[in-house]
Amino acid sequence: MGLSCNLRPIILMKSTAKETGVQGRIVNVSSTAHRRSDGSGFDLNKLNDKSKYNAFSAYSHSKLANILHANELSRRFQEQGCDLTANSLHPGVIGTNIVRYVMTNSVLTSIFSLAKPFLKDVPQGAATTVYLALHPDAKGVSSKYFAGCNEATPTPVARDAELAKKLWAFSEELVENRSK
Repeated sequence: MGLSCNLRPIILMKSTAKETGVQGRIVNVSSTAHRRSDGSGFDLNKLNDKSKYNAFSAYSHSKLANILHANELSRRFQEQGCDLTANSLHPGVIGTNIVRYVMTNSVLTSIFSLAKPFLKDVPQGAATTVYLALHPDAKGVSSKYFAGCNEATPTPVARDAELAKKLWAFSEELVENRSK
């Protein structure tokens, strides 16, 4: 049920883009935290290994996965001749309460609280997402990573096409195993 709800908009976008000639754009929000992931977080055998769990590592792996997903989705769209794009972005460091989930060190949490007035607010953090979704300059741009409304360079592992395919297969296997 959950997966079909998540895929329905993509399926609809593909048919709408073909019928109307209007390009669809998918934007995955990632983070510069992806730089702390080497891609090892996608091992099915280690997925539920609580002894190796670290909140910040899990966050970093998930942000790398967002970039890899956008890149593989873009490759698949191009292969299918769809007029859809998929990109990923780092919104910047935004003064939200996300630290309560990733920072378990009270000293770091205190430092973050002190720095909060100097961080981006939510509208500033949304700027790159809005740019990729709507700006005419982003038309036709796909499989790219952005920060501050500009193309940026993610880590080599985030540009690894084979790892992106592996993650896609890993995700399909997870969904298949869950539906059994």
